[in-house]
Amino acid sequence: MNDRELRLTMICDDDRPSHDERAPGDGHTRRQFLQRASCAVGALAALGLPAEVMALPISEVSGESSPASDAVQRYPIPSTDSVKIDRKNEVILVRYQGRVYAFGLWCPHQNTALNWVAGDHQFQCPKHHSKYQPTGQFISGRATRNMDRYGITKDGTSAVVDLDMIWQSDKDAAQWQAASIPA
Repeated sequence: MNDRELRLTMICDDDRPSHDERAPGDGHTRRQFLQRASCAVGALAALGLPAEVMALPISEVSGESSPASDAVQRYPIPSTDSVKIDRKNEVILVRYQGRVYAFGLWCPHQNTALNWVAGDHQFQCPKHHSKYQPTGQFISGRATRNMDRYGITKDGTSAVVDLDMIWQSDKDAAQWQAASIPA
């Protein structure tokens, strides 16, 4: 056992509460739970596991329409790696490893709304189980191409998504590849 593992073991094993900290009928306290959860996260980070092992948080977001066109939506650029869903405009906004992507909400196989599976760190179609990386790249399943990407530009702290510009990887690989911005 190296020094780092030993320190984590010592911290994580020191969770012996007094009897008055225990909730009635519960073998573990809230403090124990929180301590164990933080130790697990710390252990993953200390072991140097890659960022993709940690789940990307997901939340809902609403785009702000441009005065010139409803087809142009503005979103705040996420401050950390995450998945944002705009159900109204059918957009998935992803910040991942220093890049921001805007995808169509649907699976390219049969236009079924995709789900984000946090435990697997990927998108998945609930209908035929096609799977995609956070970058939209196809992993497996019945789909025959990557997720469709919207045209995206950066304006200050905003990601500007053009809903009239959608790129399919099999029809215009160069545009699809270029459809991202730095975070």
